[in-house]
Amino acid sequence: MADADRAALEALIAADVRALSAESEQIGRVFAARHSLAPNDFRALLHIMVADTAGTPLTAGELRKQMGMSGAAITYLVERMIASGHLRRDSDPADRRKVILRVAEHGMGVAGQFFAPLADHTTRALAGIPDDDIAAAHRTIAKLVDAMAAFRRELGD
Repeated sequence: MADADRAALEALIAADVRALSAESEQIGRVFAARHSLAPNDFRALLHIMVADTAGTPLTAGELRKQMGMSGAAITYLVERMIASGHLRRDSDPADRRKVILRVAEHGMGVAGQFFAPLADHTTRALAGIPDDDIAAAHRTIAKLVDAMAAFRRELGD
């Protein structure tokens, strides 16, 4: 494949990632509005869910750093979300002195109910795509996430 063709394909993927991010942000905005959450509340839930799925649950301090908030602001956000039933605190099984944040049962319930139709849309959209292509797309997206994380670290975050 010529370098120009490769560059064009990479540009298409970059454009797709931007579009996916924009759509995701709009869906998140609607979710937050429907469930009386502030935008930062939804961002916190997203960070906590992503970290939990990756097997690296967050402490309040780690969440504070990821969100770029002050200690007082993250404490207020976490306390408010625990009171609303969206979050809970658990002891870290690897270090009982550490407290990690998890999405509470209520939070999982409302998220599941809201996002179930998106899962249906996704299943229909991918129905005609062979498993090998989906596996390749997963590898590609994982590499893009890694690249974005590396860039974020270079930025000093």
